Amino acid sequence: MVFAMPSEIRMTQHLDPRSPWVLSTHDLGRRAGSMREVSLVLPAPADLGVDMIGVPKDADVGLDLRLEAVMEGVLVSGTARAPLTGECARCLDPISSEVVVDLQELFFYSDEDVSEEDSLLDGELLDLEPTFRDAVVLALPLSPVCTDDCLGLCVECGIRLADAGPDHRHEKLDARWASLQGLVIDNDQEK
Repeated sequence: MVFAMPSEIRMTQHLDPRSPWVLSTHDLGRRAGSMREVSLVLPAPADLGVDMIGVPKDADVGLDLRLEAVMEGVLVSGTARAPLTGECARCLDPISSEVVVDLQELFFYSDEDVSEEDSLLDGELLDLEPTFRDAVVLALPLSPVCTDDCLGLCVECGIRLADAGPDHRHEKLDARWASLQGLVIDNDQEK
């Protein structure tokens, strides 16, 4: 039986420096206090959203970031701005808007004394996509609406209630009496 050391269990595959979401920290070195600010526009990753709304794949994501070397690793903080597309949960009309999220993640130099949820540097590289993905998905509305006062759809015929007007109604028949509908006798004919 072979036992693996904790550091061997937590080893991840190496990051591809050509990936747009992988950033190099080479210029920071491991000097606590060194810092740089970057503004980037990156393509949005695929499958970033919830059922009714999300960020379209390859849409432009604007990032304003600050990378700071600290004793334990590199602290990345800043904001991300991305377009959203989806459909209204009430009337199913297409909607588009924008999401702005705050990002903050500490990428550790070494895996000593860190939990499984913590992020690690791969040499001098860090992958910002999981941090961005988590922040955006948590910020998305589960039931997006086109307007706060959206009336939705008519449950009887499916027309948008905003287009139907205030006099839109359906005659409701009680199913228990429906079979008697044809038995009504006109009293004028009996005379």
